Amino acid sequence: MEALNLVLFVVEAVAYFVLMVTLLHFRHRLGLGVFLTALGVMHFMETYLAAVFYVSLPFGDVSPGSSVFFSGKLMMILMLYLWEDAATVRQPIYGLFLGNLLTVGIAWVLQLHQPLQLSSNHAPDVDFLKEMGWLMIWGTALLYVDSLGIILLYEKLGDFFRRRAVLRFMISGFVLLTFDQIGFFAALHYFLDVPVAVFWGGWKAKMLSVCLYGAMFAIYEYRIRRLRADAAARSISDVFGDLTFRERYNDLLERTGRDMLTGVYDRTRMELEAPLMVREALRQGLSATVLIIDADHFKDVNDGYGHLQGDVVLKSIAARLGTTLRSSDRIFRFGGEEFVAVCPGTNHEEGLLLAERLRWTIATSVKTPDGSPVTVSIGVATADEDGTSFTTVLSAADGRLYAAKKSGRNCVVGRSGVVNSGKPADPPINAIG
Repeated sequence: MEALNLVLFVVEAVAYFVLMVTLLHFRHRLGLGVFLTALGVMHFMETYLAAVFYVSLPFGDVSPGSSVFFSGKLMMILMLYLWEDAATVRQPIYGLFLGNLLTVGIAWVLQLHQPLQLSSNHAPDVDFLKEMGWLMIWGTALLYVDSLGIILLYEKLGDFFRRRAVLRFMISGFVLLTFDQIGFFAALHYFLDVPVAVFWGGWKAKMLSVCLYGAMFAIYEYRIRRLRADAAARSISDVFGDLTFRERYNDLLERTGRDMLTGVYDRTRMELEAPLMVREALRQGLSATVLIIDADHFKDVNDGYGHLQGDVVLKSIAARLGTTLRSSDRIFRFGGEEFVAVCPGTNHEEGLLLAERLRWTIATSVKTPDGSPVTVSIGVATADEDGTSFTTVLSAADGRLYAAKKSGRNCVVGRSGVVNSGKPADPPINAIG
């Protein structure tokens, strides 16, 4: 019987994770409200099962309500935070807290009624409402603390395990569910006289749940989500959308936010997309490098050959940037003769190699009307070494661009200083792209 209960325990955990992650995965199609509603409606059942429903496992007596479903809910809240942001994740935290206070308040008001007993076998159980009310208030308060704690601990662990998202996920679960087991069992022991032996069984079950959820999180994160399997799983409505307006809509969306002269994305698009690109790279435990590219002495080109020729030079620079950068990178026109490239999954050393290749390519292929080479200066900064927000990294790159100009232009400046200067004749060694 214990072996069967253990198998069912694992099946319940897997089924819960698969269902909830599916709703979370397709939140942009279904709406985030579907996931949040599914997360909230089980709270009463979790509390009820934790109070009265226990099964025997090889390591003790446990409640699936507490060990599987409540543990899963807490890990889902952490996953929601990882894929969205703090402003989104606070919605279920506050919603569950306030919603359950409302539920308990209504239950207390109902006890003022004099209910009818319509059947001799089913009398209204007011004591049950009282017990469940206190447990739900206590459990929801713990969930509020657990949710804040698991997010803060996950972020703090980033100081030590920046590129170990799964390890941080599991450590956070171990610590906060241990805290939760202590807090919730204290209420069970006080209100329902649950024996102390149940504490250890429940704690071991929650640790097992974290291992199961951590393993499934790793599989999803590295095998499914990164491959973007949802791009191929298209519904019938999407097919009909493609046959009518979808292609024209996507074309219009793609052209929105483009710089009319060079064809690259403009500054408005940069302010929308670049912070998301940097944040997503850091969330995956990767670096993101930002380059600021500025055409040297561009005013002389405009003054000497006219603005139309200056426009031709800018378009040539943008074309070289587009062909040299990789498909995962984004290039934006920052203003005038300045461009910004955002390169996710690129560390600082790789970013310097890429910048040097850009500098060399432009210096050897872009010319003024009289055949003189056009050169660029480039500042390079990387998240998270130079900051964790796009604005901070961009500011660091801008400071290094200024240093490149002070160093004589036609060079790349990174964290350690000038990488190369005025040597367009030789291609960069080990350049990526």
